[in-house]
Amino acid sequence: MSRALLLTLLCVACSAHAAPAQSPKAAHDLAYSLGASLGERLREDVPQLQIQALIDGLRSAYEGKSLALSDERIEQILTAHQAQIDAEPAQPQSEVALNAERDFLLKEKQKAGVRELGNGILATELKAGTGAKPDAQSSVYVNYVGRLPDGTVFDQSTQPQWLRLDSVINGWRLALAQMPTGSTWRLVIPSNQAYGAEGAGDLIAPYTPLVFEIELLKVQ
Repeated sequence: MSRALLLTLLCVACSAHAAPAQSPKAAHDLAYSLGASLGERLREDVPQLQIQALIDGLRSAYEGKSLALSDERIEQILTAHQAQIDAEPAQPQSEVALNAERDFLLKEKQKAGVRELGNGILATELKAGTGAKPDAQSSVYVNYVGRLPDGTVFDQSTQPQWLRLDSVINGWRLALAQMPTGSTWRLVIPSNQAYGAEGAGDLIAPYTPLVFEIELLKVQ
C-alpha cells in the first residue's frame, strides 16, 4: 500500500475510533470533517482520483461487505502506485519555494488598493504623506515592521530609527524613493529585491518574499 495513502487512512481511522458517542449533528460533523481531511490529503497524493470508486471501496470496507477486488489485487495495485511515486524525481526545494512565492505575490497583487511600483514590488498606501521623497543618498527616519508571508514578525523597530538608503535591501530603496515623508505604506517585496537565493540566516529562507509596513517620518 502507498505509504502516504496508508498514513492518511490510518489517521482517519484512529480519529474515528477515538470519538465518543455523540449527538446526530456532532456525528455528522465529525464524519464530514474526516472526509474533508481525507479529501485534502488525497488531492495532493493522488490527483485525478475517481471519487465515486473511492466512495464505493470505502463504503464496502467500512460496512464489512465483499470487495470488488481481491486482497491480492489491491495490494498489487497499491504497490505499483507506490513504486511509481518513488520513481518520480523529487521537486527541488528551490522550485517549491519559487512556486510558493509566485502564488503569494499573485494573491497580494489582487488585493484592493495594491499597485505595482516596479521590479515586482507591491505597495498599499495606509496613510498619505505630502513631504519630500528620499533619493539614493538619503537617510530616512522610519518606524517599520517586517513580516514573512505567513505573518510571522522577523524584524521591527521599537522606536523610530535612522537608516541610510544605500545600506538597506533593494526593495526598500526602490519603494522609499517614491514615498512622500509623512506617509505609511505596506510593501510586498519579492525575494529578488530582498535576500534572494541566499536568504538571511535562520530568519529568512531562500526565495522568501517579505512584507513591510513602513512609516516615513523624516528625510535628510
